[in-house]
Amino acid sequence: METNSTNQSGDSEFRAKKPVGSQASGVGALELRPGQSIELLKELHILTRDGKLNQDSRRKLKQVYHLYQFIEKLLLELTDKAAGSEGGITLADHGAGKSYLGFIIHDLFFKARQTGHIYGIETRPELVQKSRELAARLGFERMSFLNLSVADSARSDELPERVDVVTALHACDTATDDAIAFGLQKHAQFMVLVPCCQAEVARCLNEHKALSLSSTPLAELWRHPLHTRELGSQITNVLRCLYLEASGYQVTVTELVGWEHSMKNELIIARYSGRKKRSAAERLSAILEEFGLTDLLETRFTLQ
Repeated sequence: METNSTNQSGDSEFRAKKPVGSQASGVGALELRPGQSIELLKELHILTRDGKLNQDSRRKLKQVYHLYQFIEKLLLELTDKAAGSEGGITLADHGAGKSYLGFIIHDLFFKARQTGHIYGIETRPELVQKSRELAARLGFERMSFLNLSVADSARSDELPERVDVVTALHACDTATDDAIAFGLQKHAQFMVLVPCCQAEVARCLNEHKALSLSSTPLAELWRHPLHTRELGSQITNVLRCLYLEASGYQVTVTELVGWEHSMKNELIIARYSGRKKRSAAERLSAILEEFGLTDLLETRFTLQ
């Protein structure tokens, strides 16, 4: 077994340590960083017990690593500016699932610094318990796993009043909006979001489809069910970006990984600037009005 040595590198490029995955695995070599825990990758079932990597695991690991490269830059910025709380940088990972992302962030960033804390928030109690047990086995003491919904976590005393970084990797449907609301309440410096299954707006579009078809040719954009789903997803993320800008964040939208790896591919990075854009608020309201979604102003997109 390989020990968890300290990783002192702040470089976001993956440096060769040793190839993981034999030719027998049929996927080639994967380069790991110095100090990365091989045991963690085995515990997460990304590696087999003899260190092999199958194609599905490789795809999952590549996606998490790629996202980590974005997050690492933000964490380094917080470190340089000493923007974290007294106990170091705090990060809340919503819809954590098996906490692949949280464990990788802790292993590659937090472990070497001996400060900061990661909170994994997940509704399935069995996954929360398994994550707690794994953190205990690996000695990852600055990780907490909470059996809460994203919405409930905002009211929980188990989380600090301020959280520096909020992540939500494939938090389903409105859970991404709940993560945004959580970030606003916790005065997050950064939010990193990969939305998934945006069904709420599509349902609203479908409910008013007949009326829309009679009143505007634009309704042809969502007349067919497939287009309703796709347009609903697109509108949802546009509204989220406008809402973040109206709330004082600078927003960047980019591709997470290539389409061959995931169809849920949009990455939204929000950086707090404190400058609330009036134009973003106006456009948000206009789009909601245009598509008959004004009810969302009272739920998902409440402007202060």
